[in-house]
Amino acid sequence: MRLALTGLSCACALGRTNEEVLAGLRRGVSPLKPISGDIPGRTILFGSVPGELPAIDDPEYDFRSCRLLLHAVRSASGTFERFVSRYGPDRVAIILGASNTGIDEAQSFVDSWLDTGAKPSAMRFSMIELGTPADYLAGLLGVTGPAFVVSTACSSGAKAFASARRLIEAGVVDAAVVGGVDGRCRFAMNGFHSLGALSEGLCRPLAPDRDGINLGEGVALFTMEKSGSGPLFVGVGESSDAYHQTSPDPEGRGAETAMRAALADASLSPSGISYLNLHGTGTIANDEMEMKAVRRVFGPSFVSYESTKPLTGHCLGAAGAVEAAICWLKITSGDVRGPALSNSFAFGGSNASIVLV
Repeated sequence: MRLALTGLSCACALGRTNEEVLAGLRRGVSPLKPISGDIPGRTILFGSVPGELPAIDDPEYDFRSCRLLLHAVRSASGTFERFVSRYGPDRVAIILGASNTGIDEAQSFVDSWLDTGAKPSAMRFSMIELGTPADYLAGLLGVTGPAFVVSTACSSGAKAFASARRLIEAGVVDAAVVGGVDGRCRFAMNGFHSLGALSEGLCRPLAPDRDGINLGEGVALFTMEKSGSGPLFVGVGESSDAYHQTSPDPEGRGAETAMRAALADASLSPSGISYLNLHGTGTIANDEMEMKAVRRVFGPSFVSYESTKPLTGHCLGAAGAVEAAICWLKITSGDVRGPALSNSFAFGGSNASIVLV
């Protein structure tokens, strides 16, 4: 089923609106800034959404990921509210990719609890529940259809598209708000630091001297429906190679399977792809395996490819959605003329590729 992505609201390190993100992509200058204090004894580059985010009165949802969702909805000037009204609240699904939810805020409360012995009154266990961002967005938009979070680490935001399409194909709903969100999270930063995966400077995907990733935060929300103006979501491929908990299959077999499945689903040959947004984290292992897979799939076919992670940071559970948004913006602006494929590969060998045209 080919589905129209009729609307988008995106915010990441490149900007707070679609227009700012597109302008940042065209400049090609990394906006990542040094931050310190989150990893003991270390300063790293991080991709923060610029400016202040709106506050949320309800303590169940008062954490950065939900604030990013609120910002995205408000930035769209009623697009999502009108979308839900058109289809009816019970005929719209909300499917988000996420991995951090409110873990950073919960960590602050736990740290205070350990220091003082007093449980913070604002602490809510909903902050660490993976489904909370979808619950919040459903309440914000008045949606009563299915609302859930896909959490497969760095492929979450891409896999959300597959889940949303399945619901529409099955007739469970007529349309969906689909995307991903993840806010700044010290737990994640220290986890990648412990793996030795963080770059000492700006990440350099595919470069011979690459030394790791930069992290970032972001949100991208799409309106997905059976027809309408806008880029089309025409293909998705998923695979699970389960090679290792954190390391990718060095031969990229799962990545290859996902790309080939996405192309087949879209009824496209490799030569039909105009632009490829790589997962391209900047680690030695990821980039090597991904390019092996890309060479096998595309062979001598010309395809323009890049990694945009030096411009956004790796947005973790939101990465697949943010990079789909980059494809959407490139297509709608005319910067890409033809189908775009976006790769997302995750811990545990959870892989997804999606095709937009």
